[in-house]
Amino acid sequence: MSRKAFVTLLTKTSYLPGVLVLDHGLRAVESKYPLVVMVTPTLGEDARAVLDKCSIEIAFGLDGFERVVLLDADMLIKRNMDKLMELPLKQDEIAAAHVCACNPMKLVHYPQDWIPANCAHTAVEGPLGLPPAWTPDSPRPYGQLNSGTVVLNPSPGLGRAILCISDQDLLSAFFKGKWKPLPWYYNALKTLRVIHPQLWSDDEIRCLHYILKDKPWEARMPVVPGPYDEVHGWWWSDFDRMALALDSQSHNRVLSLVDTSKAN
Repeated sequence: MSRKAFVTLLTKTSYLPGVLVLDHGLRAVESKYPLVVMVTPTLGEDARAVLDKCSIEIAFGLDGFERVVLLDADMLIKRNMDKLMELPLKQDEIAAAHVCACNPMKLVHYPQDWIPANCAHTAVEGPLGLPPAWTPDSPRPYGQLNSGTVVLNPSPGLGRAILCISDQDLLSAFFKGKWKPLPWYYNALKTLRVIHPQLWSDDEIRCLHYILKDKPWEARMPVVPGPYDEVHGWWWSDFDRMALALDSQSHNRVLSLVDTSKAN
């Protein structure tokens, strides 16, 4: 029987707190669809046991699913986004939000055309503005996606392509002309709050994406104040609520994976 689900990938135990908070968020916004966790052989049995105790389904592929919404494990659900399960898509088409191509830190290894004028988010006029469509005359970054949220109808070939291509540039190239742009709030990169204030609204976020290396569970309180402290605090609020429902063994295991130095 065909199914619809949110799906995330868990390859290492250190990301288990992120997955549990993701699942908690979907339940909190009363999604009709479950979170299914795809695991790899590298994932430890202790992490699998916690997932099982939390009644989170483990899967090893996308067979049998009619529609899935792939989510990265470093995301926070803020509002219901079940509408993505009904988004019209052709069988070989996907939907995703644009990459942010501003490169505010001027990193030399980023593409030279990654400048604010070429960023698709720059063209969005407000929180409810639609993302620009790609045309042959568009700046190249208009055709580049961020893979944090991907909507697809997983045929065997399409499912394998998504799971095997981890590089966003390759994914964008593979689906060139075959992906629909989603509004920013389905994959609200935390950096957009600073870089693109014209489109950002805390109230409109469906799914917040903690991109960059520093994950919220690694530091409950920052050593040095930064621009993302507030949004990291949102994750901890959900974590605290989620942790209350864990059995003692799972609770102790999960706490060992997060920074508890400033916990109440």
